[in-house]
Amino acid sequence: GTEPAAAAADAAQLDTAEDFEVLEEEEEEDEDDLSELPPLEDVGRPPAPPREDAQPPEKGAGDAAGDPQEWLDVLGNGLLKKKTLVPGQGVDSRPQKGQDVTIRLKATLEDGTVVEEDPALTFTLGDCDVLQALDLCVQLLEMGETALIVSEAKYCYGAQGRSPDIPPNASLTLEVELLAARDAPDLELLSGREKIQLANRKRERGNFFYQQADYVLAINSYDIALRIVGSSSKVDFSPDEEAELLDVKVKCLNNLAASQLKLDHFKAALKSCNLVLEHQPGNIKALFRKGKVLAQQGEYREAIPILKAALKLEPSNKTIHAELSKLVKKHADQRNVETEMYRKMLGNPSTAGTPSKCKDKLPWSIPWKWLFGATAIALGGVALSVVIAARN
Repeated sequence: GTEPAAAAADAAQLDTAEDFEVLEEEEEEDEDDLSELPPLEDVGRPPAPPREDAQPPEKGAGDAAGDPQEWLDVLGNGLLKKKTLVPGQGVDSRPQKGQDVTIRLKATLEDGTVVEEDPALTFTLGDCDVLQALDLCVQLLEMGETALIVSEAKYCYGAQGRSPDIPPNASLTLEVELLAARDAPDLELLSGREKIQLANRKRERGNFFYQQADYVLAINSYDIALRIVGSSSKVDFSPDEEAELLDVKVKCLNNLAASQLKLDHFKAALKSCNLVLEHQPGNIKALFRKGKVLAQQGEYREAIPILKAALKLEPSNKTIHAELSKLVKKHADQRNVETEMYRKMLGNPSTAGTPSKCKDKLPWSIPWKWLFGATAIALGGVALSVVIAARN
């Protein structure tokens, strides 16, 4: 009895979604060793190049490589190659981006170990639902064609690999047959359940890319999911379905903000956080990330109350505690610097011998409110003499 219950609890926890990105941001120093995974590359729909431009296969492409002259260097960088094994129905039968395609897939490591087999894998072409090697090459297949694709790790599972069967930096050989291609369903006609499932599939793909540290592709997948959730509909949804769609939207926006933060896209991350908070003013992750974005921009005075609000909602959260105490210290340091600047600007000879530990105490009896107000005027371009006259 306890094992199934524990498994169900784990599954429920995983199903809460942004979970993959808990609030633990202190480990960012360890990210230097993550390879920079590729941005989305688009090969368009180029015609096959002349045969003399074709490239031989890489060493280790497998015995099925055949005649080297038949290999196509898909991106021109030698890292992704395609060879036709069984011809298809002609160039006009190639699938279009945005269509749902179905392929037969067999993936092997360089030593011949089969790591994946799927007799009917269906995905949306161009949406990064699958390995980049597949997304880039399937659009070059003709209907009914069987091809061999040899790809470096960069376009497969990268430096992370896939535990337990695909090691880091592993090249893959993919045997692919294009079985079908059809236009993607009209979003306006999807039922509530279909729309939720489709948006969740794209969101989960974004989570995969996030965990691979490929934040550009993660953002792409979350954007697609949000587009699905936000699309108009000719079908009525139940209140439960509406609530579930909103839940998917919030998860996507939170994960989008996390990805944007990783890329230092602060303005975009702030927008994503604010969109979450419009729907759920007490969303802890959105509050935490908004505070973090503002702090990254040096806006400590704005960030601190936001993090305090998050901490009030979850008083035991150590990560928020740590971030908040770090910000309070930075803000105090910032104020000390400002105080010193004001002191020098306003001129006060009696402070020459003031010990450093007293620097945050002003030696004249002027209210802080007055000082900040007067200084703001001075810094706003009004002559400094206005402030000095006011003091005198």
